[in-house]
Amino acid sequence: MTSENEQTGAGPAGSTAGGPADAPEREVAELVGRLAEPGEMDGAERRRLLGRLTAALADGAKKAKASGVGRGRWLADVFLAVAPRIPIRDLATLSEHHHGLVAEELADDLARTAAKATMAVGAIGGALAAAEFAAPPLLLSAPAQLVAETLVVAAIEVKLIAELHEVYGVQVPGTGAQRAVAFVTAWSKQRGVDPLTPASVTIALGTAAKTALRNRLMRTLGRHLTTFGPFLTGAVAGGALNRAATRKLAVTVRDDLRRHRALPSGKS
Repeated sequence: MTSENEQTGAGPAGSTAGGPADAPEREVAELVGRLAEPGEMDGAERRRLLGRLTAALADGAKKAKASGVGRGRWLADVFLAVAPRIPIRDLATLSEHHHGLVAEELADDLARTAAKATMAVGAIGGALAAAEFAAPPLLLSAPAQLVAETLVVAAIEVKLIAELHEVYGVQVPGTGAQRAVAFVTAWSKQRGVDPLTPASVTIALGTAAKTALRNRLMRTLGRHLTTFGPFLTGAVAGGALNRAATRKLAVTVRDDLRRHRALPSGKS
C-alpha cells in the first residue's frame, strides 16, 4: 500500500494490462484516496469529489457491462485497483497527526475519526439522493452513486485496519501490493490479519477470497440503499448505519490485534 511518504511501485494486485489499472481507474483511485483522507473536508468539496467519482464509475460500469463483466466482479476489480494506492501512515506519523496520542488512546482516536468519516459519506450520499428525488431524470445516476459511496467507505475502513496494525505493532510483511491484498482480505472478513497465517499475505486473492470480497462489497452497497429514503431521512440513515458498522469493525479488529501483539513479530 502507499505510505504517507512513499509511493509503491507495485501495481494493483491481480490487475492486468487493459484492466482496472488503466487511466480511468487511476482517476477513480485518486478520487477515492482523497475522499478517504483523514481530517475535516468542506462539505461542498466532498460533494464535488463524490460527484466526480460517481461520473467516473458510471462510465466504467457501462464499459464493464458491455464486456459482459458482472457488477460484483467489476466492483471487486475496481476496489483491488484502488487498494494499493490508499495512503497508510506509519506509527510516528499517526501519533503526530493525532496530537501525540499513543497506544489505546491513539487507536480510540483512529476509530472515532474513521467512523466520523464514513458517517459523513453516508450523509452526503443521502443528501444527494434526496436532491435526485426532486429531479427524477437524475435517478439514472443512482447506481453509480451507490458504488461511489461503497468504494469510499471500504477504503476508509481498509485504511483504518492497516493503521490499527501500525498502532498495535502487528507487522504485515510484503510489498505494497501484497500488504494491500492482506488488508483487503482482512476487511472482507472484518478481522485483523493473523501474522502466523502465511496465506494471509499473498500476491493475489484466491477464488474464496475474491468471493468474500465481492460479497462484502455487495453487502456494503446494499446498506447504502438506505440513502434513497425520501427527503433527508436517507442522509440520517446512511450516516448512522455507516458509523455503526465502522465502530463495530474497529472493535473486532482491535480485539484481534491485542491478541496478536503478544507474539514476537508483533512487539512494538
